[in-house]
Amino acid sequence: MRGEGGEDIIMYIDEYEGLKAVRYRTVREIRRDGSVRERKTAVPAEHSMTIYVNGREVMEVVCTGQYLAELILGRLLTAGIIEDVDEVESVCVGEAGEAGMAVLRSREAPAEEAEVFEKFPAKPAVWKEEWVFALADRFAEGMPIHQETFAVHSCFLSMKGEILFECEDIGRHNAFDKVIGYALRNQIDLKQCIVYLSGRVPADMAEKAVRAGIPVLAAKAAATYEAVQFAKEHGLTLICPARRDQLLTYDPFGTR
Repeated sequence: MRGEGGEDIIMYIDEYEGLKAVRYRTVREIRRDGSVRERKTAVPAEHSMTIYVNGREVMEVVCTGQYLAELILGRLLTAGIIEDVDEVESVCVGEAGEAGMAVLRSREAPAEEAEVFEKFPAKPAVWKEEWVFALADRFAEGMPIHQETFAVHSCFLSMKGEILFECEDIGRHNAFDKVIGYALRNQIDLKQCIVYLSGRVPADMAEKAVRAGIPVLAAKAAATYEAVQFAKEHGLTLICPARRDQLLTYDPFGTR
């Protein structure tokens, strides 16, 4: 990502690559027939990171130790600390990944979480059924950490049928923020994107989409009543559940 003069405005220290997303432990397996054996099993590893903004500690996240810079950027946006990536001068992650530092151009201490701001035009989102079915197909193929542990969430970023980024995390909110952060770092227009989640969609997940300007949010699982109401009020199209054989859509404009 570069500023107007061509200079890098996002610094990214990727020294935390050594953090393991999966670890292995010995467990005792007891079957219904009474047989017992010991074997190795994969378990997801939790990572704790403290996020500082302009030198002030603003939050601590427990996550999977991958794409930490993306997580910081995405969380700053979805928490309402920033409204646009241009407000960010730099982001860096410490060598052990235990601290993430963001510097805002305003140099002011971050305020309390802001109210949701409106980013959507008063018109229906553009999406095609085949784009969403393709995301459901990709999800069904499996993700590497989930296939080993069955204990993480995944999230996909798609534009016009092309998957641009995919990630996993122990928290579905973290995975969503990583997708948003990836788009911000790579100057991807989120207003043209579809995000696909592995989990259910509560109201706070719909709020993340609105803050980021994402017009279509799809998920394998269902949405809550509050999420549907929030989406209707803010022009967000929900497609959930979105599975390989069928889609359920909540169109706030009533066009589908």
